[in-house]
Amino acid sequence: MQIHCFFSTFLCLAVFFTPVKAQQPTSPLLQELDQKWTNAANYTREVAESMPDSLYSYKPVAEQMSFAEQIRHLADNILWLSNAYLGQETSREESTTVPGDKTALLALLDKALSQGQKAIRNIQTEALEEKVTFFAGNMSKRQIIMLMNDHLTHHRAQAIVYLRLQGIAPPRYRGW
Repeated sequence: MQIHCFFSTFLCLAVFFTPVKAQQPTSPLLQELDQKWTNAANYTREVAESMPDSLYSYKPVAEQMSFAEQIRHLADNILWLSNAYLGQETSREESTTVPGDKTALLALLDKALSQGQKAIRNIQTEALEEKVTFFAGNMSKRQIIMLMNDHLTHHRAQAIVYLRLQGIAPPRYRGW
């Protein structure tokens, strides 16, 4: 009897503490966006890793953001869009300062890319067409996902130019 009680308690605890996996996208569009985001996230991480820590403050010209600021900006944007418009509960880190080192920025980037992925994985197909109030006018959540991806691509491309200007070959491109 004690063994049965122990086993039942163990089973209940195991079920209770087993992490729940994010729901996999159900529509073909969401499946494709999920795959694209995975590849874009890995590619972006590799770009950020390619710049040596000593060159994270590099700017091609004074008016441009530094490499570190580019990474911080794209991470902040993902956190903002996924939180404010796609229903993620993770708080956005409000800050005008850039973390002082590459390790801290890579951690922030990882957090943002993961949150962007969760936003795509957790949205329901029928919610894609829901309108949200955006500063540029009402947009669907589908448009917000596209914007989040486009903004990531834009700033990753700028970071790649910074690598090239420093004579560093960027990681091999993969688009989807």
